Amino acid sequence: MKVKHILALFILGLICTILGALFKVLHWQFAPELLTAGTFIKVIAGLLGIWKLFTNQEFKKFLDS
Repeated sequence: MKVKHILALFILGLICTILGALFKVLHWQFAPELLTAGTFIKVIAGLLGIWKLFTNQEFKKFLDS
């Protein structure tokens, strides 16, 4: 998975979280579901980003120096 895909996934999670907060303020339905989905998407994107970082050869060289 490329970094741009991970960033797109994180931005999608951010949008879901912001929409969920807006729905919560306006007392609309599905606010908790949007907040939960956005948070899970951001966590998955974060874990994928960490995995991508640690599997990168240049990062391993940087850690060894």
